[in-house]
Amino acid sequence: MLEILLYIQIGLCAFCLYRIIRGPTVADRMVGIDIFGVLVVGICAIMAITTDRMFLLDIGIAWVILSFIGTLTLAKYLSGKKLNE
Repeated sequence: MLEILLYIQIGLCAFCLYRIIRGPTVADRMVGIDIFGVLVVGICAIMAITTDRMFLLDIGIAWVILSFIGTLTLAKYLSGKKLNE
């Protein structure tokens, strides 16, 4: 069952990559990157469960933190403010 979920997540990553490459606006591309990050964390969680290697959860947590910082940075840039404000 988890293998099927893993394949579904990988397939959804392909859709996100399409949105990242073909997104008409920067905001659409950023949403695609955020969703891609969530899917990667899901893949890390599934892999951690199936292989009993819990360090994969640490990788997922680090990915989420970096994705959140990137989202905040882009939101500030798109609002027209400088990053140090």
